[in-house]
Amino acid sequence: MLIRTSLLSALTVIGVWTAATPVNAQALLPYVLPLDTERLEEQGLALAQEAAQLAQLQQFELALAQAQLASQLVPDSAAVWGLLGSLYLQFEEFDASIEALNRAKALEADNSAVLFALGTAHFRQGDYEQASDFLESGLAIEPENPGALFDLGNTYFKLNEFDAAIARYQKSVDLDPEFWPSVNNIGLVEYEQGDVDGAIARWEESLSIAPEEPEPELAIAVAKFSQGEESAALDLGIAALEKDSRYADIQFLIDNLWGPELIADTEVFFEHPDVQAILVQL
Repeated sequence: MLIRTSLLSALTVIGVWTAATPVNAQALLPYVLPLDTERLEEQGLALAQEAAQLAQLQQFELALAQAQLASQLVPDSAAVWGLLGSLYLQFEEFDASIEALNRAKALEADNSAVLFALGTAHFRQGDYEQASDFLESGLAIEPENPGALFDLGNTYFKLNEFDAAIARYQKSVDLDPEFWPSVNNIGLVEYEQGDVDGAIARWEESLSIAPEEPEPELAIAVAKFSQGEESAALDLGIAALEKDSRYADIQFLIDNLWGPELIADTEVFFEHPDVQAILVQL
């Protein structure tokens, strides 16, 4: 459960606000301690730092609760609102995420991290035009960010702007030659363009960078199977599925940007009796 703490209860918890109990049933005015604004801000920033550390430890529910409280104690901090928006993304609360990130943007318009996060949030909502606008704006400030270039490549891929997608993926690889997801996704684009051999070459390059990754391994298997190389395809594909059973789920593949052509060939590959024997065990 996500707990949204009001400012009043937050102040009560940290001991800054107290109200005296009426004595002898007389209606006395409660005594309210004056607020120490500086202390509240320090505590809010400390909570935000704890929330960030919890997020790094994958303790997202606790992190979100801390960040929510921090945003109430330090409402003028772009960093706190940015953190809160990023945490809402973990729970797929996209409207809440965008609202928090817009608060951060209003406070610090040139914060590239906030713009990148807004791009991600809109991408997850399926608003790819808006996503590309925010990612482009962030990259205008921080142009050499491989992760943001990868995200922008994904956005153009979803918009069927294949050349633009490949250009962004390639730029991210130029900046970081070990960034295998971009190499992998160039293969995904090329497959949709009908360049099966080119796609296989990209996925083989991905495996040379990250040999334990199942996604390029399964993609190569599907591509080779479509070309009639049944034996090699089965060996590769079954090994990939045994590494990570999520790749046996067609929807998971779609969510990972496998396009219609590759999905159609994957469904045929999954119908092979040897693959079916593995799928029923996963």
